[in-house]
Amino acid sequence: MYQRVSVIIVRRLLQLGVILLILTGCTPTSATPNPTSTPVPTVSPWRLVWSDEFDGETLNPSNWLFDKGAGGWGNNELQFYTNRPENARIEAGVLVIEARKEEYLAWEYTSARIKTHYLHTWTYGRIEARMQLPVGGKGVWPAFWMLGENIATARWPNCGEIDIMENIGNPTMVYGSVHGPGYSGGNAITKPFVSSQPLSDDFHIYAVEWEPDAIRWYVDDQLYHTLRRDQVPGEWVFNHPFFLILNLAIGGNRPGYPDETTVFPQQLRVDYVRVYQQT
Repeated sequence: MYQRVSVIIVRRLLQLGVILLILTGCTPTSATPNPTSTPVPTVSPWRLVWSDEFDGETLNPSNWLFDKGAGGWGNNELQFYTNRPENARIEAGVLVIEARKEEYLAWEYTSARIKTHYLHTWTYGRIEARMQLPVGGKGVWPAFWMLGENIATARWPNCGEIDIMENIGNPTMVYGSVHGPGYSGGNAITKPFVSSQPLSDDFHIYAVEWEPDAIRWYVDDQLYHTLRRDQVPGEWVFNHPFFLILNLAIGGNRPGYPDETTVFPQQLRVDYVRVYQQT
Protein backbone atom coordinates (compact mmCIF):
# COMPACT_ATOMS: atom_id res chain seq x y z
CA MET A 1 0.00 0.00 0.00
CA TYR A 2 2.81 2.40 0.91
CA GLN A 3 4.64 1.67 -2.33
CA ARG A 4 1.49 2.26 -4.39
CA VAL A 5 0.91 5.65 -2.80
CA SER A 6 4.53 6.61 -3.43
CA VAL A 7 4.24 5.72 -7.10
CA ILE A 8 1.09 7.83 -7.45
CA ILE A 9 2.80 10.82 -5.80
CA VAL A 10 5.85 10.53 -8.07
CA ARG A 11 3.60 10.36 -11.16
CA ARG A 12 1.71 13.49 -10.05
CA LEU A 13 4.96 15.36 -9.43
CA LEU A 14 6.24 14.41 -12.86
CA GLN A 15 2.98 15.62 -14.46
CA LEU A 16 3.23 18.95 -12.64
CA GLY A 17 6.84 19.35 -13.77
CA VAL A 18 5.88 18.85 -17.42
CA ILE A 19 3.08 21.42 -17.11
CA LEU A 20 5.45 23.96 -15.55
CA LEU A 21 8.00 23.42 -18.33
CA ILE A 22 5.33 23.99 -20.97
CA LEU A 23 4.08 27.15 -19.29
CA THR A 24 7.60 28.50 -18.86
CA GLY A 25 8.44 27.90 -22.50
CA CYS A 26 5.33 29.76 -23.66
CA THR A 27 5.82 32.81 -21.49
CA PRO A 28 8.11 35.61 -22.85
CA THR A 29 11.04 36.39 -20.57
CA SER A 30 12.09 39.89 -19.59
CA ALA A 31 15.24 39.53 -21.70
CA THR A 32 13.15 39.34 -24.89
CA PRO A 33 12.05 42.86 -25.97
CA ASN A 34 8.61 43.47 -27.34
CA PRO A 35 9.26 44.82 -30.85
CA THR A 36 6.05 46.85 -30.87
CA SER A 37 7.08 48.88 -27.82
CA THR A 38 10.61 49.82 -28.98
CA PRO A 39 10.72 53.64 -29.47
CA VAL A 40 11.86 54.94 -32.85
CA PRO A 41 14.58 57.58 -32.35
CA THR A 42 13.96 60.94 -33.99
CA VAL A 43 16.95 62.57 -35.67
CA SER A 44 16.94 66.32 -36.31
CA PRO A 45 18.05 67.30 -39.82
CA TRP A 46 19.81 70.36 -38.38
CA ARG A 47 23.08 70.71 -36.49
CA LEU A 48 23.92 73.93 -34.64
CA VAL A 49 27.10 75.41 -36.15
CA TRP A 50 27.11 78.95 -34.74
CA SER A 51 25.13 81.06 -32.29
CA ASP A 52 25.19 84.16 -30.17
CA GLU A 53 23.07 83.93 -27.03
CA PHE A 54 24.04 87.47 -25.89
CA ASP A 55 25.05 86.23 -22.45
CA GLY A 56 28.02 88.55 -22.03
CA GLU A 57 28.11 92.07 -20.67
CA THR A 58 28.84 93.60 -24.09
CA LEU A 59 28.45 92.62 -27.72
CA ASN A 60 30.95 89.93 -28.72
CA PRO A 61 33.41 91.55 -31.19
CA SER A 62 34.40 88.14 -32.58
CA ASN A 63 30.81 87.71 -33.78
CA TRP A 64 29.69 91.20 -34.81
CA LEU A 65 30.99 94.38 -36.37
CA PHE A 66 29.23 97.73 -36.27
CA ASP A 67 28.19 99.55 -39.42
CA LYS A 68 28.58 103.21 -38.49
CA GLY A 69 27.53 106.41 -40.18
CA ALA A 70 24.63 107.94 -42.06
CA GLY A 71 23.76 109.10 -45.54
CA GLY A 72 20.58 107.18 -46.20
CA TRP A 73 22.13 103.73 -46.77
CA GLY A 74 20.73 103.57 -50.28
CA ASN A 75 17.17 104.12 -49.08
CA ASN A 76 17.06 107.73 -47.85
CA GLU A 77 16.96 106.67 -44.21
CA LEU A 78 17.22 109.26 -41.43
CA GLN A 79 19.28 107.61 -38.69
CA PHE A 80 22.96 107.84 -37.81
CA TYR A 81 24.22 104.37 -36.90
CA THR A 82 26.56 104.39 -33.89
CA ASN A 83 28.40 101.89 -31.73
CA ARG A 84 27.33 103.59 -28.49
CA PRO A 85 25.68 101.60 -25.69
CA GLU A 86 22.77 104.01 -25.97
CA ASN A 87 22.02 102.37 -29.32
CA ALA A 88 23.27 98.79 -28.86
CA ARG A 89 23.79 96.98 -25.56
CA ILE A 90 23.21 93.73 -23.68
CA GLU A 91 20.54 93.68 -20.96
CA ALA A 92 19.96 90.47 -18.98
CA GLY A 93 20.96 88.18 -21.85
CA VAL A 94 19.14 90.17 -24.54
CA LEU A 95 20.62 92.36 -27.25
CA VAL A 96 18.84 95.72 -27.34
CA ILE A 97 19.08 97.82 -30.52
CA GLU A 98 17.53 101.18 -29.70
CA ALA A 99 16.52 103.96 -32.04
CA ARG A 100 16.35 107.43 -30.50
CA LYS A 101 15.06 110.76 -31.64
CA GLU A 102 18.03 112.98 -30.79
CA GLU A 103 20.34 115.35 -32.60
CA TYR A 104 23.63 113.62 -33.37
CA LEU A 105 26.23 114.99 -35.79
CA ALA A 106 23.54 116.95 -37.63
CA TRP A 107 21.18 113.96 -37.84
CA GLU A 108 17.82 113.77 -36.04
CA TYR A 109 17.86 110.06 -35.14
CA THR A 110 20.36 107.48 -33.89
CA SER A 111 20.28 103.70 -33.99
CA ALA A 112 22.57 100.68 -34.56
CA ARG A 113 23.33 98.17 -37.27
CA ILE A 114 25.52 95.10 -36.68
CA LYS A 115 26.79 92.43 -39.05
CA THR A 116 28.88 89.24 -39.20
CA HIS A 117 30.64 90.48 -42.37
CA TYR A 118 34.38 89.60 -42.45
CA LEU A 119 33.83 87.36 -39.40
CA HIS A 120 31.27 84.65 -40.21
CA THR A 121 29.49 83.59 -43.39
CA TRP A 122 27.41 80.56 -44.32
CA THR A 123 26.11 78.82 -47.41
CA TYR A 124 22.72 77.17 -46.79
CA GLY A 125 21.16 76.19 -43.49
CA ARG A 126 18.49 77.24 -41.05
CA ILE A 127 19.07 80.77 -39.78
CA GLU A 128 16.86 81.99 -36.96
CA ALA A 129 16.56 84.68 -34.32
CA ARG A 130 14.24 84.99 -31.36
CA MET A 131 13.19 88.63 -31.25
CA GLN A 132 10.70 91.06 -29.81
CA LEU A 133 9.85 93.74 -32.35
CA PRO A 134 9.49 97.46 -31.63
CA VAL A 135 6.03 98.83 -30.96
CA GLY A 136 6.36 100.34 -34.42
CA GLY A 137 4.64 103.23 -36.03
CA LYS A 138 5.25 105.19 -39.18
CA GLY A 139 8.86 105.14 -40.28
CA VAL A 140 10.10 102.37 -37.94
CA TRP A 141 11.95 99.63 -39.83
CA PRO A 142 13.59 96.71 -37.94
CA ALA A 143 15.20 93.95 -40.02
CA PHE A 144 17.02 90.64 -39.73
CA TRP A 145 18.61 89.87 -43.10
CA MET A 146 21.54 88.56 -45.14
CA LEU A 147 23.78 89.83 -47.93
CA GLY A 148 26.10 87.94 -50.23
CA GLU A 149 29.70 88.08 -49.09
CA ASN A 150 30.76 89.14 -52.59
CA ILE A 151 28.89 92.45 -52.36
CA ALA A 152 32.10 94.48 -52.80
CA THR A 153 32.81 92.92 -56.20
CA ALA A 154 29.41 91.78 -57.49
CA ARG A 155 27.57 94.81 -56.06
CA TRP A 156 23.95 94.85 -54.97
CA PRO A 157 21.62 93.24 -56.02
CA ASN A 158 23.85 90.83 -57.94
CA CYS A 159 25.31 89.63 -54.64
CA GLY A 160 21.84 88.59 -53.47
CA GLU A 161 19.83 89.62 -50.42
CA ILE A 162 17.68 87.41 -48.19
CA ASP A 163 15.37 89.29 -45.83
CA ILE A 164 14.50 86.88 -43.03
CA MET A 165 12.29 89.43 -41.27
CA GLU A 166 11.33 93.01 -42.10
CA ASN A 167 8.72 95.03 -40.30
CA ILE A 168 7.71 98.45 -41.63
CA GLY A 169 5.59 99.90 -38.87
CA ASN A 170 2.58 97.57 -38.94
CA PRO A 171 2.57 95.88 -35.50
CA THR A 172 1.07 92.62 -36.79
CA MET A 173 2.88 92.13 -40.12
CA VAL A 174 6.35 91.06 -41.21
CA TYR A 175 7.79 90.25 -44.63
CA GLY A 176 10.10 87.60 -46.04
CA SER A 177 11.82 88.65 -49.25
CA VAL A 178 14.69 88.17 -51.68
CA HIS A 179 16.46 90.64 -53.95
CA GLY A 180 18.53 89.68 -56.98
CA PRO A 181 19.29 90.78 -60.53
CA GLY A 182 15.98 91.66 -62.18
CA TYR A 183 13.94 91.38 -58.97
CA SER A 184 15.17 93.98 -56.50
CA GLY A 185 13.91 97.09 -54.74
CA GLY A 186 10.25 97.60 -55.56
CA ASN A 187 10.33 94.41 -57.64
CA ALA A 188 11.63 92.17 -54.87
CA ILE A 189 9.94 88.81 -54.40
CA THR A 190 8.18 89.12 -51.07
CA LYS A 191 5.34 87.73 -48.99
CA PRO A 192 3.81 88.94 -45.71
CA PHE A 193 3.06 87.06 -42.53
CA VAL A 194 0.13 88.42 -40.51
CA SER A 195 -0.14 87.78 -36.77
CA SER A 196 -3.33 87.87 -34.75
CA GLN A 197 -1.50 89.81 -32.01
CA PRO A 198 1.04 92.66 -32.09
CA LEU A 199 4.48 91.18 -32.60
CA SER A 200 5.87 93.64 -30.07
CA ASP A 201 3.91 91.94 -27.27
CA ASP A 202 6.31 88.99 -26.97
CA PHE A 203 9.32 87.23 -28.44
CA HIS A 204 8.89 85.22 -31.64
CA ILE A 205 11.25 83.09 -33.72
CA TYR A 206 11.90 84.33 -37.26
CA ALA A 207 13.71 81.88 -39.53
CA VAL A 208 14.60 80.80 -43.03
CA GLU A 209 15.57 77.37 -44.25
CA TRP A 210 17.89 77.94 -47.18
CA GLU A 211 18.79 75.15 -49.60
CA PRO A 212 20.53 75.12 -53.00
CA ASP A 213 17.26 75.39 -54.92
CA ALA A 214 14.74 76.80 -52.42
CA ILE A 215 14.25 79.16 -49.46
CA ARG A 216 11.45 78.82 -46.89
CA TRP A 217 10.33 81.44 -44.35
CA TYR A 218 8.89 80.73 -40.88
CA VAL A 219 7.47 82.56 -37.89
CA ASP A 220 7.41 80.37 -34.78
CA ASP A 221 7.93 77.34 -37.06
CA GLN A 222 4.86 78.24 -39.12
CA LEU A 223 5.79 78.11 -42.81
CA TYR A 224 4.36 81.08 -44.71
CA HIS A 225 6.53 81.55 -47.80
CA THR A 226 8.43 79.18 -50.11
CA LEU A 227 10.51 80.31 -53.07
CA ARG A 228 12.10 77.93 -55.57
CA ARG A 229 14.90 78.58 -58.02
CA ASP A 230 12.60 78.26 -61.03
CA GLN A 231 10.26 80.96 -59.66
CA VAL A 232 12.66 83.92 -59.84
CA PRO A 233 12.56 86.05 -63.02
CA GLY A 234 16.34 86.40 -63.14
CA GLU A 235 19.47 84.62 -62.01
CA TRP A 236 19.33 82.61 -58.77
CA VAL A 237 22.14 84.23 -56.74
CA PHE A 238 21.73 82.33 -53.46
CA ASN A 239 24.38 79.64 -53.86
CA HIS A 240 27.39 81.24 -52.19
CA PRO A 241 28.34 82.54 -48.69
CA PHE A 242 26.15 85.17 -47.01
CA PHE A 243 26.59 87.19 -43.81
CA LEU A 244 24.00 88.32 -41.26
CA ILE A 245 22.73 91.83 -40.43
CA LEU A 246 20.53 93.14 -37.60
CA ASN A 247 19.42 96.75 -37.66
CA LEU A 248 16.70 99.21 -36.73
CA ALA A 249 16.28 101.89 -39.39
CA ILE A 250 14.21 105.05 -39.19
CA GLY A 251 12.53 106.37 -42.31
CA GLY A 252 13.29 105.51 -45.90
CA ASN A 253 11.57 105.07 -49.23
CA ARG A 254 9.76 101.92 -48.22
CA PRO A 255 8.47 102.60 -44.68
CA GLY A 256 7.99 106.32 -45.11
CA TYR A 257 9.00 108.81 -42.43
CA PRO A 258 8.10 109.30 -38.78
CA ASP A 259 5.32 111.72 -37.92
CA GLU A 260 3.80 113.05 -34.71
CA THR A 261 2.27 109.63 -33.96
CA THR A 262 5.64 107.81 -33.92
CA VAL A 263 6.95 107.36 -30.39
CA PHE A 264 10.62 107.14 -29.35
CA PRO A 265 12.72 105.40 -28.27
CA GLN A 266 11.99 102.20 -30.19
CA GLN A 267 13.68 98.91 -29.33
CA LEU A 268 14.44 95.73 -31.27
CA ARG A 269 15.19 93.06 -28.63
CA VAL A 270 17.08 89.91 -29.67
CA ASP A 271 17.29 86.88 -27.37
CA TYR A 272 19.56 84.85 -29.65
CA VAL A 273 20.73 84.28 -33.21
CA ARG A 274 21.45 80.69 -34.32
CA VAL A 275 22.70 79.06 -37.50
CA TYR A 276 22.08 75.39 -38.22
CA GLN A 277 23.25 73.27 -41.12
CA GLN A 278 22.05 69.89 -42.28
CA THR A 279 23.53 66.81 -40.62
